[in-house]
Amino acid sequence: MGAAALRCAAAPRPHEPSPERLMSISVLGVSAWMRDYLNNVLTLTAETRVEEAVILTYFPVVHPVMIAVCCFLIIVGMLGYCGTVKRNLLLLVWYFGSLLVIFCVELACGVWTYEQEITVPVQWSDMITLKARMTNYGLPRYQWLTHAWNFFQREFKCCGVVYFTDWLEMTELDWPPDSCCVREFPGCSKQAHHEDLSDLYQEGCGKKMYTFLRGTKQLQVLRFLGISIGVTQILAMILTITLLWALYYDRRDPRTDQIMALKSDTSQELLKPSLTRIFEHTSMANSFNTHFEMEELEVMQ
Repeated sequence: MGAAALRCAAAPRPHEPSPERLMSISVLGVSAWMRDYLNNVLTLTAETRVEEAVILTYFPVVHPVMIAVCCFLIIVGMLGYCGTVKRNLLLLVWYFGSLLVIFCVELACGVWTYEQEITVPVQWSDMITLKARMTNYGLPRYQWLTHAWNFFQREFKCCGVVYFTDWLEMTELDWPPDSCCVREFPGCSKQAHHEDLSDLYQEGCGKKMYTFLRGTKQLQVLRFLGISIGVTQILAMILTITLLWALYYDRRDPRTDQIMALKSDTSQELLKPSLTRIFEHTSMANSFNTHFEMEELEVMQ
């Protein structure tokens, strides 16, 4: 009865995704989103001091090992689900061992990240050096740089490094790129430049990038998800051990119980003759004593 209750409590419901699989998918999604941003940031900050700060700040949390672990954890979750539904001891043992190995890898990566966490002092003066990356904007062989600038200005709603006039100073453009427009459409920057400058983003991208490096929102999200996955894995391992224990005692060889019952019956049967003989000897002794006492009474009379 107790083993059946433990088995029902540990077994997942049909078509119900495990928590570690959901969290692993969340980590992969957030990591992919951050890497997309980081690729564009690294393109704009190449060969500058800012690039070193970006790598040391964000690379540990989107480390390829952690991404690979999350992918492997999704597969392991399917293995554990199959083992639980089919009540297969071998699959559950593999599931428990895989979770333990993954947890150790995550713990090692976390310790390494903590020890390697170095904050590179980034000053506002370092952001000014990003103006040098604006001179190649729009050139055919620098399409990747053009895409990075357009992406960053659209996503962070900024223009230039300090102000939108940086485009006029550092390049041969007569007006800023269309990605600087609040409402972007072909030729919007030309129209805003000649009619209403308020249609252009007034804040520079240098300040936005500086805030991005100093901000911890993305890092906190990833760290929270990582800790949640670790706690979920510990609970999953505890439930797996409980289920293994329940299945082991539920699947014991019935012949063992039969042999134990037979031994018990044999012991009881062996005890019965001994008790009978003892009772017979006691009865004989009592009858002998009674007979002897009666003879003594007859002699005395």
